[in-house]
Amino acid sequence: MSLFGTGAMGRVVRSGVGRRRVRTVVIAVATMMAVASAVVAGSLMVAAAAPFDHAFGRQQGPHLTAQFDPAKASAAQLAETGELAGVTASSGPYPSIAFRPVDQAGFRLPTLTLVGRSGPGGDVDRVDLKSGRWAQKPGEIVLAASFEGPAIGIGAALKASDTTNAPTLSIVGFAVSAGKTADSWATPAQVDALASEGSPVTSQMLYRFDSAGTKEQILVGRKKLAASVGSGALLGTQSWLDTKRAADQGASATVPFVMAFGVLGIVMSVIIVSSVISGAVGASLRRIGILKAIGFTPREVVRAYVAQALIPAGVGIALGVVLGNLLAVPLLLDTEAVYGGVSLSVAWWVDVTVPAAALVIVGLAALIPALRAGRLRTVEAIAVGRSPRTGRGQWAHRAMGLLPLPRPVTYGLAIPFTHPARTLAMLLAVAFGTVAATFAVGLTSSLAAVGTSQDPESRAAVTVTTTKRNNVAPPPPPPARGSVASPSPVGGSVANPSEPRVADPARVRSAITSQAGTRSYYGKTQTEVAVAGISGSVRASLYEGASRSGSYEMMSGHWITGTGQVVVPTRFLEATSTRIGDTVRVTYEKETANLRIVGESFDTSGSELEIHADMADFASAEPSAFLVEVKSGVSADEYARKVAAIVQPLGGDAAAGTPTGQEGVILIMSALAVLLTLMLVSVAGLGVLNSVVLDTRERIHDLGVCKAIGMSPRQVISLVLTSVTAIGVTGGLIGVPAGYALHGFVMPVMGRAVGTSLPPPVLDVYEPVQLLLLGLGGVVIAVLGALIPAGWAARVRTATALRTE
Repeated sequence: MSLFGTGAMGRVVRSGVGRRRVRTVVIAVATMMAVASAVVAGSLMVAAAAPFDHAFGRQQGPHLTAQFDPAKASAAQLAETGELAGVTASSGPYPSIAFRPVDQAGFRLPTLTLVGRSGPGGDVDRVDLKSGRWAQKPGEIVLAASFEGPAIGIGAALKASDTTNAPTLSIVGFAVSAGKTADSWATPAQVDALASEGSPVTSQMLYRFDSAGTKEQILVGRKKLAASVGSGALLGTQSWLDTKRAADQGASATVPFVMAFGVLGIVMSVIIVSSVISGAVGASLRRIGILKAIGFTPREVVRAYVAQALIPAGVGIALGVVLGNLLAVPLLLDTEAVYGGVSLSVAWWVDVTVPAAALVIVGLAALIPALRAGRLRTVEAIAVGRSPRTGRGQWAHRAMGLLPLPRPVTYGLAIPFTHPARTLAMLLAVAFGTVAATFAVGLTSSLAAVGTSQDPESRAAVTVTTTKRNNVAPPPPPPARGSVASPSPVGGSVANPSEPRVADPARVRSAITSQAGTRSYYGKTQTEVAVAGISGSVRASLYEGASRSGSYEMMSGHWITGTGQVVVPTRFLEATSTRIGDTVRVTYEKETANLRIVGESFDTSGSELEIHADMADFASAEPSAFLVEVKSGVSADEYARKVAAIVQPLGGDAAAGTPTGQEGVILIMSALAVLLTLMLVSVAGLGVLNSVVLDTRERIHDLGVCKAIGMSPRQVISLVLTSVTAIGVTGGLIGVPAGYALHGFVMPVMGRAVGTSLPPPVLDVYEPVQLLLLGLGGVVIAVLGALIPAGWAARVRTATALRTE
């Protein structure tokens, strides 16, 4: 005989599932929510590690990328390093330079590492072409796939620099290197041709080792390489462990909070399923006795009640798997973008393991109350089922009757003490629903604070720039009919109409200070600098004037207050083994300055390092934008229009500040948190609904008596709602502190997943009034769950209620 049974057993199971529709729906929804959360959490845990590993393994990514000075280590010497002990494979040497190209609109791209390779294959770092083809001759370039977009596509042209005679490179393809060995590729001859005094050619070598799973093993390999070549030949290295950590951070930040919701969902499912089946057993004692009287064995009774839980749970599990896959898709797509050709989807074993585990959990949760049904004696079950139990909660009725409150209210306040186990289940459901709501409010507020803290420029009322996209000099007007065009000055040249017009920062600054509505302003430019001890360029934000209003949140120390100071993120301190008070050497263009670290900023920019310094430390630096605060009562839009009228003819622009939208990952996480919370709160409400339905049906005869002696429908509703109000208050008092503590635990874990701590403005997001309202949310959950059975109890006819036993 199958689990669900055939014949009489099948009819009993189907009858129990079909007649108790509320119980069926509650079990199905509870399991659906738990399974959906678990599928999303499992998928993200896989995404946090597997995609990079798969892509890196398939491409034979390098465990160590090394840059050598070709003047101190010949190509033959470098080739011999591939034979060192512990090296299992190597590729190179490839010529490599750093250059900063200019796009067709005249704007400079970030500094790119350009490597000369004749093809994408090799023993190490088999680059995947995402689109187009490989560069085959000088004048062609392949870019990393992350650059592909509407403005930069195949066939687009890039100038190698912003100088007048810089060669033009045609984009012929986009590729992905899991090891991040380069940002662009060209033929070796092209790389050599682009070399200059400011950007000399280096030799890139790629290595794989037999042991490279830890930082210490990578350092051992690096020491062997350095010792095998001349002193000073090894210029810098990049470990695959750093690349992996940076690539995995996006998904790993999402895992902690999704796991928190998943655990909440699973615990709630266990509580609710146990409560539902326990209530079903308590409300069906007479039915159980009859089943035993007609020949059902205790084992068959247990199976019948377990099956009544597993059937709706099976439906909920199936729906949960589908919903979990749908919720996981946007998060997985965001992770997939990092790896290009690596396709991400929910792992098949997640879709198998989670439903199987859910079935086991539901079965165990239903088994305990079902065993109680199996142990009941036949005569006792029939007798107890026909006559209502007396004595339970009488002390509570007497105690509540002493309160100076209407009788329907005191009656309702005493009801929870009649069934302590059922009341405890309702209390836990409401408490967990409140925990979820409190946690979600804190989580979304913290994510919003993260987004705001990472875009300080959005705080400015008006932004005035010295240039704008597509801001090019207009072509000269055609000569009038019959006239002769004036020749160019001797020895001069006609301005290139494709070059951007840049307004003189001094004239833009004068336009700002001349406005009566200006309260304060500061200048800013973003550029790239070299920092001693760090391989490659570092992004730098340089500030002019009082920039405190545009500062990042500080983890420790203080914002820059003058020259000779620099503020750096946590990742910079870790990468350079420095701390606040230490001095670092920073080079911008041809100027070098020794800057003292005065503050640690909050930064979530992934693996990219950024420093913040005073513009006065570098004489050649000029602001590209001015962030303006206007006086009280001054319209930002009107102010921007007045300034724009002055600076636009110069090549600049001005616009009123607008709040920036949340970034994709933050927006997805916030939406997912809200959705999961709504599901949890709905399940909590359904748990209350099921318990109140059981209570109402059990005491329908008592309600009939109350109606017969004059209790109005409105008083019946107040009686039922009062019975859950105290549960809602208590659930709120438990749930809010628990949700607050959960937020305080999960947010730092999410921060550590992306390699940073979190500042107080991101953690301290709860307001006292907000916590009070969240506490009242427990009452709302309980009351909404009880509304439907309260309405049914108020509508039932007195005579019908009195005939019901």
